[in-house]
Amino acid sequence: MGLSMALAGPSAKAAAPKEYQVKAAFLFNLAQFVTWPPNALGKADRPFIIGILGQDPFGRSLDETVKGEKVGTHPMVVRRYGSAKDAKDCRIVFISASEKARLGPLLQELSGRNILTVGDFEGFARGGGMVRFRTEKGKVRLRINLGAAKSAHLTISSKILRVAEIVETGRD
Repeated sequence: MGLSMALAGPSAKAAAPKEYQVKAAFLFNLAQFVTWPPNALGKADRPFIIGILGQDPFGRSLDETVKGEKVGTHPMVVRRYGSAKDAKDCRIVFISASEKARLGPLLQELSGRNILTVGDFEGFARGGGMVRFRTEKGKVRLRINLGAAKSAHLTISSKILRVAEIVETGRD
């Protein structure tokens, strides 16, 4: 499957997708293009959790995108959290713009847990987040802080890296 098809999501919709439907598809696909350390995912039937930290901008679109999908043998589920401490079992955490003022402490709380951190607000990647969704001319683009991902022992596929802008902490 080509990357452009993969980034379109698990199933194409007839109507033009809204911004957070597209971002939901990106989150789904990140799960397919990131490699976690062997022990990070746990037993074969353990859920692969995508967490949303803070206000949920997705509505039902993320739940619908991952419904019935798996990462390997792990069924995908979406959970919503009010604190980073509660999100300890996630593999991907989307940090909502509502949490921008608390980004540093949230990332510190999530560090060392093999969790891919994703956000869509200015300064996210520069502040130490791993993947930032950036909307430019009506298209979602990726900014990836490769150093932050490596420090969590996550490997992002070159297929994603080729279409992303790579940034460092301190430079967004």
